[in-house]
Amino acid sequence: MARKPRIEYNGAFYHVIVRGNQRQRIFKDATDYQKYLQFLSTYKQRYRFFIYSYMLMSNHVHLLIEVQSNPLSKILQGINQSYTMYFNRRYKTVGHLFQGRYKAILCDRDKYLLALVKYIHLNPVRAKIAKRPEEYIWSSYNHYTKKIDGGALTDTDQVLRMFSEDKATARKLFKDFMETEAQIKKDDIYRTVDQRILGGEEFVEKVMDRYTGEIHKGIRCREYSLSEIAKGIEKARGVTLKQIRGRSKTGDISSSRKILCLVAKEYGYRGGEIARYIRRDPAVVSIAMKNRKVLEEDIEKIIQVLLTQH
Repeated sequence: MARKPRIEYNGAFYHVIVRGNQRQRIFKDATDYQKYLQFLSTYKQRYRFFIYSYMLMSNHVHLLIEVQSNPLSKILQGINQSYTMYFNRRYKTVGHLFQGRYKAILCDRDKYLLALVKYIHLNPVRAKIAKRPEEYIWSSYNHYTKKIDGGALTDTDQVLRMFSEDKATARKLFKDFMETEAQIKKDDIYRTVDQRILGGEEFVEKVMDRYTGEIHKGIRCREYSLSEIAKGIEKARGVTLKQIRGRSKTGDISSSRKILCLVAKEYGYRGGEIARYIRRDPAVVSIAMKNRKVLEEDIEKIIQVLLTQH
């Protein structure tokens, strides 16, 4: 399948994930982390983009970037090439350091800025390499909570003003937000339209007005969790998840099992994931796919139920 082109325009806001090639380590010691941040700072000054948060993990990087006149592709090309040259010289290696194509999700800044800042800064906590985000030094978290050197790399003002115009108060409220508010779910951050856009219908329409390429506005990738899909089937057909996971092969239960598989596939779930969820062999999902045309109307009914549940 051909790769979809980047959606790029002046003012675009992205969640960028850059991974090591074949999951290899891209940072081996403090010098490597510091060097990457130097390149990030150099290219920020050169290309005049905003950084709302960054997170350097051993084998991948998260960046929250808003571009101006220079496109994201030019920015990332400069950073990644410069760091790769440094890494290969230092460790006497050759070849690609980073995975061939970085992930860049175009996001609705108004709706997702705070959620993304929180999600990115909590990475080391989720990975169990730090108990609290401030303990992990290779991120922008402490730029938000303290007056420290190097804070200029992170553009904190817009986020902090969402809490208070007074900087000291804003820092305290930001820290409270990070510690006490509900956790941000991974599915909420990667629930995309056309695998490239994070935002609602209105945001997608705005993007389409500015972008000349094709955007598929069909079903959103993982718009609903598997449990939400199961609840939708129960509401529409009266068949519970327990029955779907059971051994019964009666008409309604068997067809509901197939419909769950097909609806889940519509929302971007893999066959293995679906099979584990319904506690069946993956072959069951493959068999369900052969019944898609027959069950088309039922699939649409469940999708409509899901739409009304939100």
